[in-house]
Formats: sequence, C-alpha cells, structure tokens
Amino acid sequence: MAVPKRKTGRARTNSRRSANIRIDAPAKSVCPQCGEVKLPHRVCPNCGYYKDREVITTE
Repeated sequence: MAVPKRKTGRARTNSRRSANIRIDAPAKSVCPQCGEVKLPHRVCPNCGYYKDREVITTE
C-alpha cells in the first residue's frame, strides 16, 4: 500500500481547496418592461412580466 513520505502542509492543502471555495456572483439582466435588474429566465419581481407578458399581478 502506498504511504506518503511527508505530511502535506496546510498551505498546499488550502491552495488545492481554494478553487472550490470561489463562488461567482449570479448573472443579472435588465427587465425590458420596467428596466429593473433581475435574474435571467425568471419573472421580474418588480413588475411581474416574463417574456413580454404579465405572469404575476403586482400591486
């Protein structure tokens, strides 16, 4: 069975793990109806429109 000759240091371990820690910010798009910033492929929380038609009635 293979056994490591030396202990893996904290710096090497943390640098290897750092690639998985990075999280990108979610993409943003502009609502064509009201101009509010929203998540893509989702109903606009401000006006309730999705793909040029009203899906949710907002007051």
